[in-house]
Amino acid sequence: MAILSTFALFVALLSFLDPIDAHKTILERPKLHWGPKTPGHQFPHSPKRHKTCYVPNCLSSGHHGKNDDTPEILKAFKNCNKGGTVILNEEYTIASPLDLTFLEAVDVAITGTIKFTNDIDYWVKNSFKYDFQNSSAFWRFGGKDVNIYGRGQGLIDGNGQAWYDAFAAEPTLLRPILLVLDGLEHGSWFNLIANSTDILVSDIDIAVKSESKNPAKNGDGWDTFRSDSVVIQDSHVNNSDDCVSFKPNSTNIIVQGMQCNGSHGISVGSLGQYPAEYDIVENIYVYNVSMSNASDGARIKVWPGTNTPFEPGLSGGGGAGYVKNVTYDTFYNSNNDWAIEINQCYGQSNQTICDKYPSNITISDVIFKNMWGTTSTKYDPKVGTLTCSSTEKCLNISAYNISVIDPSGKTPQWICTNMDESLLDINCVSANS
Repeated sequence: MAILSTFALFVALLSFLDPIDAHKTILERPKLHWGPKTPGHQFPHSPKRHKTCYVPNCLSSGHHGKNDDTPEILKAFKNCNKGGTVILNEEYTIASPLDLTFLEAVDVAITGTIKFTNDIDYWVKNSFKYDFQNSSAFWRFGGKDVNIYGRGQGLIDGNGQAWYDAFAAEPTLLRPILLVLDGLEHGSWFNLIANSTDILVSDIDIAVKSESKNPAKNGDGWDTFRSDSVVIQDSHVNNSDDCVSFKPNSTNIIVQGMQCNGSHGISVGSLGQYPAEYDIVENIYVYNVSMSNASDGARIKVWPGTNTPFEPGLSGGGGAGYVKNVTYDTFYNSNNDWAIEINQCYGQSNQTICDKYPSNITISDVIFKNMWGTTSTKYDPKVGTLTCSSTEKCLNISAYNISVIDPSGKTPQWICTNMDESLLDINCVSANS
């Protein structure tokens, strides 16, 4: 599922501590570099910061009767804007939305704990709203030249358990995203990356879990949306939805060195949800990924050509656009239901409707290569499904050096529908086989 609502526990683990001077090192920005795949150009230089702002919490600032550290955090960002480092090294409570889209040349060192309140009624009314998939956010960063890091110390807790439990009783409940990069030019961090360019995300641990019988829902690791030139690398994600997902108008993105567990895969889409929109995803390279206990490994999902009611609060279809130049390279599967899934009728189980209203999204120039491992028993002996609306909608899709096996030891089967099988070095069968 692709609703952008992540309520997980986020731990910023950028582990570059200097045992000689740990305090000084925590304050300094890590020297991160992308690799081995590169975006083809250098990101703009981020100058060294020249002032520091420590953020007191309500207890240390003497405001004992309050339970919201948002005003002090906002004050620190205003004081340290244009050349400073904001230090969040205590325990903070966030009880109101925080709009930090005005930043310029700021570093953020999170070495303490930030926890959002679980006042659902308040947040539903007061979070920042986004049109795409009814998304909203607690906290958003934007501007130019912003670096956020934790040095192995920082913890951001979305306090999602209350939302998981409430969602189980009310499936139309809209859950905010923990943190959004919105309109950021040149920076580093996580979660929803929207309207942004030149973003590097590295060495982050994300854990999404529920402590009750109600499962965690919509816990995407990262989603990119209307963003260009993004590198997401060398991170661990334990969640229950997409590990990384490329939403509409995501271009020139590299995902590499990832370890994902329990997710819905590294996913293109979903796309084509809104009839008035033209969605594109182009120039994506996914390299050196380990995916375990997931519904999918490598995944491309687009809506059909007509409106489709999928789940409460989630429907769509009829939008147009394209997916082009996407490569999945060096991909390990362990107990995933599908090693590869291409689905051009996302959200619709009625094959008659899928056939009658083929997707308006064209998928072309896609490569799956150097993939291995073992799938789960769910579809055994089938290990993947590449299903297109028509041969005109899926062009130049190839798969080779694929050695994924099924648990039973039978010959692995791949469902191939409306595909040019001459480009697929896999054992294709029909959906009804």
